[in-house]
Amino acid sequence: MSDRRIETRAEPTDEQGRAVLALIGEAAAEDGQPAVSEQGRLRLRGGARPGVQHLLLWVPGEAGEELAGYGQIDATDPVEAPAGELVVHPRHRLHGHGRALGQEMLGATGKRLRVWAHGGHPAARHLAVQLGLKLFRELRQMRRPLGPDTEGLEGLAEPVLPEGVTVRTFVPGRDEEAWLAVNAAAFAHHPEQGSLTLQDLRDRQAEPWFDPAGFFLAFRGEELVGFHWTKVHAAERLGEVYVVGVAPGAQGGGLGRALTTIGLRHLALDRHLPTAMLYVDADNGPAVAVYERLGFHTHELDLMYRTES
Repeated sequence: MSDRRIETRAEPTDEQGRAVLALIGEAAAEDGQPAVSEQGRLRLRGGARPGVQHLLLWVPGEAGEELAGYGQIDATDPVEAPAGELVVHPRHRLHGHGRALGQEMLGATGKRLRVWAHGGHPAARHLAVQLGLKLFRELRQMRRPLGPDTEGLEGLAEPVLPEGVTVRTFVPGRDEEAWLAVNAAAFAHHPEQGSLTLQDLRDRQAEPWFDPAGFFLAFRGEELVGFHWTKVHAAERLGEVYVVGVAPGAQGGGLGRALTTIGLRHLALDRHLPTAMLYVDADNGPAVAVYERLGFHTHELDLMYRTES
């Protein structure tokens, strides 16, 4: 019988937050990618968030209890079942801790739960079966080469913007509200991106990677009609198409492709990065086709499982 203990908190202490981030980092070094998303990691700092719960799994250690696992529940979506992520430290795997965390999360949500398995590892798939979860969403990570050479810039000719549209970079303290409005409209049916709040935006602006020079805004007159926010993963020398959005009234005129190209050329020519990546839902055929025409290929899959109810 295990003597593990699972503690549920609305807000981890600073020390607990640091311990969880360290655990996520050590697991990522083993697995190849973090088991908890950027949004989930940001929620470990900055105070309690309505609808978010943190589950900390403790086991006996040489100097008292030791953090062996972590789970997070996000119940902020007013329609969808709560979303969850969980991770067990590599040193403490194969002892049933992942299943215990999953069962605790199922109990806390009334068995209405969606769980991400980043990277789609076999162990995560096995855990989903143990918990009675079914696969229902696939998120592709796609990549393409970059670089100031013929191969890297193939398909990235100078973009042609729709008539009357101009592009400039994001100005902190000036553009937040307009961006949030267009982001919400462009991703009205996207469960994660479309619900971003001003606090979520400010959390990202406070991160070391935030660079307004790589955050492009498209205007028709004074109206913001689209954007491309890029991100640089400095340690991996990897550029990301972090998010591209076009206001509903401006869609269908080639603005999304032009903005995507502007950001990719920035990552290649200004930041001198060899590779770009992005995430896109596997069932979003039109978007996948656009990215494939821009030279992207599927690199790996993130899988989401959910309960039947």
